[in-house]
Amino acid sequence: MLKKKGTDPGDSEKCVLHLYVAGMTDKSMQAIRNVRLLCEQYLGDAFDLEITDIYKNPALADKKHIVLSPSLIKTFPLPRKTLVGNFADPLKVLSALGID
Repeated sequence: MLKKKGTDPGDSEKCVLHLYVAGMTDKSMQAIRNVRLLCEQYLGDAFDLEITDIYKNPALADKKHIVLSPSLIKTFPLPRKTLVGNFADPLKVLSALGID
């Protein structure tokens, strides 16, 4: 069962997440809010979150092979996982990312 993080002194590995959005649309803003809330509630201080607007940097979208947005990519710990959507259900998102 998932627990809220930040209370266990053994939580030393940081989860590295990259959220790619396309402009500051309602859909993008909702995804940003949902991912930030998920990280704060379930990962405590054990995360690094980078948010990139692919409208402002389309070359990066090509380089990272981002074809849908919003896209959330977990790069650490391995394995790498990619999700697309609004990330409204934190438990489903954490499970799909392999974070427990």
